[in-house]
Amino acid sequence: MTTSATPNPPLTSAAPAKPGTTPPLWEQQRARLESYANAEVNYDFSRQNEYTSATGWRIDDYETALPAEAPGPPAAAGSFAAAQDVLRRYAFPPPDLITGIFSPDGPLEKRIMVLRAQFLFFKFYFGVRVSGVTDEAARATPDGPERVWGYGYRTLEGHFERGQIDFTIHKNLGTGAVQFRIHAVSQLGQIRNPFYWVGFKLFGRSLQRKFARESLRRMQEMVATALAQGTPAPPPVPVVTA
Repeated sequence: MTTSATPNPPLTSAAPAKPGTTPPLWEQQRARLESYANAEVNYDFSRQNEYTSATGWRIDDYETALPAEAPGPPAAAGSFAAAQDVLRRYAFPPPDLITGIFSPDGPLEKRIMVLRAQFLFFKFYFGVRVSGVTDEAARATPDGPERVWGYGYRTLEGHFERGQIDFTIHKNLGTGAVQFRIHAVSQLGQIRNPFYWVGFKLFGRSLQRKFARESLRRMQEMVATALAQGTPAPPPVPVVTA
């Protein structure tokens, strides 16, 4: 994984909401975001290469095809660029399951996010930190060089799980094929509340799979919408309240 040295520009204005308007979700959750500023990752990520299914970790890989482009570098308003925009804004997760909350005025490489998870009648808030940005112009693969872009994040203290998940967009420079991929290494974390522990023990795995499945589907739909509109940017996302 390589880290881009150039911060991404803000995607939306970070100016405070005007009086009488509903502030964006990141402003509503500012205190919670700030509380994770110095939080530690809740597992030993220096040993991540050792984490396998044999040692009790779940290793998951998912992928889906996006509309292909002409061979060569990604087009300015093509499928790859549209997927980049959706991924950068963390707009692809199913909102009935996960909502990512983050300040829009910071670089992606240092982003801290609060994930609002919804399960049955409960809402949970977990902190994650972006671990690195992948930005490769021509990664060598058995199928030919690929343009690859994406990022991953790690779980912070207090999260019900521990591990890292990576989201990447791939374009085969020879064929023009474009894909969105998800790679996750995870394990159930420490859950002190026995009721929550039982709930996540029973339903956590199915929720993980739903997150991946719905994220792939939403990425496909949002990219298709962006391409139909002739721009890599999908329609504005409505303001969500906490």
